[in-house]
This record gives sequence, C-alpha cells and structure tokens, in this order.
Amino acid sequence: MSAQHGRNGVLLMAYGTQRNLDEVEPYYRDIRGGQTPSPDAVAELTERYRRVGGKTPLLEITERVARNLEARLNQDCPEDERRVYVGMKHWHPYIAEAIDKIDGDRMDELVGFPLAPCYSMLSIAGYEKLMRRALDRLSDPPPTAFIQSGHANPRFVDPIARRIDDALRRIDADPAHVEVVFSAHCLPARIVNSRDPYPAELLHSAGAVARAAGVSSWRFAYQSAGKTPTPWLGPDILDAIDTIAAEGRTNVLSVPFGFVCDHLEFLYDIDIEAIERADDLGINLSRIEMPNDDSEFIEVLHELIVSGVGTRTVDLEG
Repeated sequence: MSAQHGRNGVLLMAYGTQRNLDEVEPYYRDIRGGQTPSPDAVAELTERYRRVGGKTPLLEITERVARNLEARLNQDCPEDERRVYVGMKHWHPYIAEAIDKIDGDRMDELVGFPLAPCYSMLSIAGYEKLMRRALDRLSDPPPTAFIQSGHANPRFVDPIARRIDDALRRIDADPAHVEVVFSAHCLPARIVNSRDPYPAELLHSAGAVARAAGVSSWRFAYQSAGKTPTPWLGPDILDAIDTIAAEGRTNVLSVPFGFVCDHLEFLYDIDIEAIERADDLGINLSRIEMPNDDSEFIEVLHELIVSGVGTRTVDLEG
C-alpha cells in the first residue's frame, strides 16, 4: 500500500464456506464451476460439516482479521482512511460483491490479498482472475495491486514457529521424539509439468519455519486431495502417518501451514480423519493452533501490505 494520502482499501480473500447444512449443495456446485455434484458427494460433504458442528468459523475469523487489520492500518495515518474488506472465492460474500462495495466507497487505491502464503496457478491465480473480472465491470476502477505470494517475508515464519514451540511443550514426550509433519492443500500432480511454483514455495516455507522453531527433523505431506482418476501431489498425510507408524514413531505434530485460518481442511481432515488414522496405528497426533486473528499475525499482514517485503505483487489495471 503506497503512502499516497486518501482512501485506500484492502481486499482480504479466502476460499469460502457454507453457513449452514442447507447451503452445502449450492456451495459444492459453486466449487465445481456450476456442475451439480452427485447426491453421494453432497451427502459425504454434508456429513463432514455435520461432524464439525454444521459449519466452520472461516468467514467469522476472516471478518475479525479484517477489522483488526483495518484498525492497525489506520494507526499509521490517522488523517487518512484505510478500509479492509472481505471477499470469498466460492461463497458469500463473493469477491465480486466486495468489489461492488469498494466501488461504492470510492477507494483511491486497492490491494488484493488472498489469505494463503504460497502461489499456485490452480489456486491463487483463481482469486486474481475473479478480482480482475470484477474490476473490469467498473466504470472507474481504482489502481489495484494484487499480492500473489507472501511466503518469502521473514516474519511470516514467526507465528507458525511459535505455535510449533507451544505445541511441543504441550506434548508429553521429548520434542526430539516428536515427528513434525508440515502439510498444505493438495493439487493435481500435473502442475509439476507446468513449473508451477507451489511445491517449491511450500518446501521453502516449511524449511524456514522449521529452522526458526529449532526443528531438525521434519517431513512434508499434502492433504485433502480430490477424488479424481488423475494423480495428485504426494505423499498424502494419511500415507505419511502410515509410514511414521511403520518406522516405530508414536508422536506426531501436524503443522498444516498452507492456510492460516481454521476451516474444514483442518477441523475434519486433520482433527478427525487424520487423528482417527493415527489412533488406529497407536500414534498420538496433535495439531498446532492456527494464526487466525492473533495480534502477531495481524502485524505480519500489516507488514506484508505496507512494506511489501517478501511479497510477489502484480498490478491489476485500474
């Protein structure tokens, strides 16, 4: 965000989540690009949401992050106005709905920032496309920057490293005997052939966090692969748990750092599915707490947006 005086906006973006069980089917259809999912697929996803309480706190957390970040940004230039908005990729409030609100508020400049640290052409590029499309509908869009990746900012590692340290202190075992497993959302394996930076950025971030946390031995896995005939990136976290059990390890710390807020991929895929697999194999699996709206994480977002250090940013024509 530049030092230009005036009304500057930030659009925080996240994947989206349904707000109740009745919205599971239309939400799922949106994820599938308008294609109607099978009744069995809807029933399976509905059951997952039911097991985590009917919905996830992703939207509420993102809205709190926006409020806290807005307050922090306005500390810098109290004579100006900084506003932070929320837009979701796959459900309300959609990115386009947020852009309409930004247009009505007549922002002089805008920064778009998906709340995921590592870039992929199959994930973050989708947010960028939706934001471009919404801006193109405006008669007078503001000059807009889009942060594609923030994983290289040195301070990004701090909240995750501290949470690893906190979690290791809670585990009733020698930290040297706890296997740390970093994980992130899985994508189709074909991205490797297109030189997508996603795997490399994830491994770079995991290494930086491990060094900051003093973790000398760790491994990386993917989670939440789609159920399609085509191959996905691996190893899957469930397979990693099987391997760890075969090695005779009994304590695992899950660090799903590919996202920053609690949502279904943590609350079900780790806290239920992965823990159930670990329990069956005699492994004690625990998970770090996510940054969510923690004040330390707000400071990291503030630095990423204001200084741009460690970010890769592109201009969207305004």
